[in-house]
This record gives sequence, structure tokens and C-alpha cells, in this order.
Amino acid sequence: MTTYLLALDQGTSSSRSIVFDREGHIVAIAQKELTQIYPQPGWVEHDPMEIWRSQLATAREVLAKAKLKPTDIHAIGITNQRETTVLWNRATGQPVHHAIVWQDRRAEPLCARLRDEGMTDTIREKTGLVIDAYFSGTKLRWLLDNVPGARAQAERGELAFGTVDSWLMWQLTGGKVHVTDVSNASRTMLFNVHSNEWDADLLKALDIPAALMPKVQPSSSHFADTDAALLGHTLPIGGVAGDQQSALFGQACFEAGMAKNTYGTGCFLLMHTGGAFQPSHNGLLVTSAAQTDATPQYAMEGSVFVGGAVVQWLRDGLKAIKGSAEVQSLAESVPDAGGVMMVPAFTGLGAPYWDADARGTITGLTRGTTVAHIARAALESIAYQSAALLQAMSRDAVAAGGKPVAELRVDGGASVNDLLMQFQADLLGIPVVRPEVIETTALGAAYLAGLSTGVYTDARQLSKLWKIERRFMPTMGRAQAEESMARWERAVRQATAT
Repeated sequence: MTTYLLALDQGTSSSRSIVFDREGHIVAIAQKELTQIYPQPGWVEHDPMEIWRSQLATAREVLAKAKLKPTDIHAIGITNQRETTVLWNRATGQPVHHAIVWQDRRAEPLCARLRDEGMTDTIREKTGLVIDAYFSGTKLRWLLDNVPGARAQAERGELAFGTVDSWLMWQLTGGKVHVTDVSNASRTMLFNVHSNEWDADLLKALDIPAALMPKVQPSSSHFADTDAALLGHTLPIGGVAGDQQSALFGQACFEAGMAKNTYGTGCFLLMHTGGAFQPSHNGLLVTSAAQTDATPQYAMEGSVFVGGAVVQWLRDGLKAIKGSAEVQSLAESVPDAGGVMMVPAFTGLGAPYWDADARGTITGLTRGTTVAHIARAALESIAYQSAALLQAMSRDAVAAGGKPVAELRVDGGASVNDLLMQFQADLLGIPVVRPEVIETTALGAAYLAGLSTGVYTDARQLSKLWKIERRFMPTMGRAQAEESMARWERAVRQATAT
């Protein structure tokens, strides 16, 4: 009989469920869009009950699409939008407020206060993170300070905090289990990634009661068993990881120096650093990688704020294309960008620049410039930003006695664009490798669940399942690539000039 694994992939814009077979092939997918709530500029929320209902609905739908009975599923893996913060009542299972989404900036005043209090180095050393409203800790503090009665309830032990994985597991078990994994815990700014425990000093600094916090487990372990009434049978939850760490695992990047880039709305580049907590001197974060046992494993992470979103801007803002799929053919209609450089700093620039005040620019325009040149420059901007990130990552690796990244594994929606992937390989001077299955976030969760429940024996077996769809080899000379990167850096300086 074939063994099947169910991945619940709860993302920012949708809830999805995917059934994989033992070889990591997709059997069926179900998806439901998620309502985005914007109470005021800079604030982003989700309805936690909609998150739960949509995720359960897709789980039921995907079993029907795959023509499988619940008993055909060996185990469940969960992967989720990270940092998004949920606070709920333990007795009723009802949230006390909307979830505060990772993109939300309302906690910035608290972050500024923590910086002024000299907490920057302490937080970086304990958590690997910078002080930023992106992470869950300050979002949780905002809820305790602003939801009437929440702090008193929390101090009486009546409330529970969780990232989206914890919220889903609470609902899937009928309120019996309050748990998370190390990768999600590491994104809260409250978790000591050296000891793999909630940090008492950080909880005290943010005035957060310890009773709110979930139990933390390795990413591949037995978390809970689902309530039989939900899917028609009790199923073990055997794997949990935040989306980017799950994608790193799904790409079989298990060893130090292996890296993946996810090309979505933004781009998320992670490099495994093994058991070494390797601080960055180039503006990158250190985060816990998905772990198969109690031994800490780390990754270096950097993010590009505007990746595939630049194509949406070409469609919706510039009206240059009618559909996103048109961008490759339009860009390919010219041999190059004709000297045009686009820096899509619509919301500032992330790593390795960290300039929140940067604004988007298009430079190098001439009378001969066409919309095709601008489309090509827009696509190339995704590769330039990712190349700058990977070069920073390689500098950190070499400084720590390691080697620069030797190949880049890619996934996400924009990774299907051959022109973009070839240009990425040209800039980096290393192979860019696209796997057969680009749904690596969900695949990673399925693999973590399969490992803990005996479907797979070890990571070596998973490495053999990872298959290449296409390898893009660099064709540009190194001198030309370096000249191109120098032009990019000049364009960035123009975008960041004040």
C-alpha cells in the first residue's frame, strides 16, 4: 500500500493542504484565500477563526480530491506564516483579538524603547534577531497592553499565546495541546536559541507572563493527535516548522553551507550553518533551522522585501502587462535591459542594506528605452537583490572559517521564470538548481512528519528523494558579472541618497 502524508500549509494569503506520497510527489492540492484586514496604515490582521476554518476545510477537501480515506494518511505536518501572533482563551478556545500578522508595524514604538534601553546586543546574542516589530514578542506585548482585561487574564493563567502552528494544533486537538516547534519559537524574540528554552530575562524585559507560552519541541517529533471528529479519524501530527525553515528542509539543505532562495512576493534566502551559531557581520539574521532532535541547528537568513511583487507592480501600477505570466516574454523581446536599472525599494530595502527610507528608482533611461527594457530591469532586480544577499552570506561564511555557497536551490512562484533563474546564475557565478517539486514549504512539513513516524529513516534517505528539474549554469563572464553588480550598487546608492 502507498503511504501518504498530509501537509497543512497556512500562509499569509491563503490556507492550503497538500497530500504527498512517500516519494514526495504531489497527489492533490486544495486552497482557500484568506481575508486581509487593514485597520489603519501599517496594521495588518487576520481572523484566527477564519484561519482555522479555512485550514480545516482545505484538509477535508484535499482528502476528497485525492480520493483517500483519513486512515490512508500516515501523519500530518504543519507549516505556517511565521511571527503572526494569536492570543486566546484557554477555556473557550476563542481568540481575544484578531491575529497580528508578521507584516504589522504597530509595535515599533516598543521596539524603539527596547533599543533605547540598550537591549539590542542582548537580544541578538540570545535570539539571533534584531529588535524589530516583525517578530512576535512585541506584538504579544501590544495585545496584553491594549486588549481590555487581557493582562489580568494572562497573569491568572487563563490565556494562551501562539504562532499560527500552535493555534492550529490547539484547535486540531480540541484544546488539549499547547505546543510549538523550535523554528517558530525562534521567531518570537523571546526564545534562547542556545538552550532551546523560553528566556526568563527576555520575558521579564517585555513584561510577558511565562504561563502564556507553549511547550517547545523539535520540529520532527510527536506533537499531538487530532480529534477524530474533525477528519474522521485520529491522526498524529509529527512535523511542524515555520515556512522558510520548512522550505530549507524540503530542499534537503541539511548541511552547513547549503542554501535555498524562495522567490515569492519577497525573497527569503536561508543558508544552513549546522550546529554553529554564526553571528552575521553583514546585516543578516541567525535563526533556528528545523530540528529532528534536541540538538540546536542554525541557519543564516536574509530577506528581500520586493521580489515577485515587482511583477505585480508592472501589472497593477504601471499597467505594462495584463497578467503576470506575460512578463517573461516581454522581457525576452529585448536582448538586455538597455542600461536600465530598477531598484524596487517600494517599502525600503531589507538585508543587507537595511534602509527603511530608501525609495524605488528607475535609472539609465534613454529615448530608446521601451516598456520591454523596464520589464527586463524589473525581473533582473529580483536577481540583483538576491545576489547581494548571497554575497553577504558567503562573506559571513568565509569569515567564520567556512566556504562560500557553492550552489543555490530555488523554489517559490517566480522560480519557474527561466530568464530570471538564468540571470541569477550569471550574477552569482554558481549553479542555480530548481527541483521537480517547487512546493518545498509543504514538502518540508511532510518530510518532518514522515521522519518522526517512521516513513523515513534519516535525512540521507530524504536527500535521495530530492530531484532536479533544471540546473542553470552561469554563462556570463565573471568580469561582466562584477561590472553588473557594481552598476546595481551604484543604483542602490541613488535609491538611498537623502
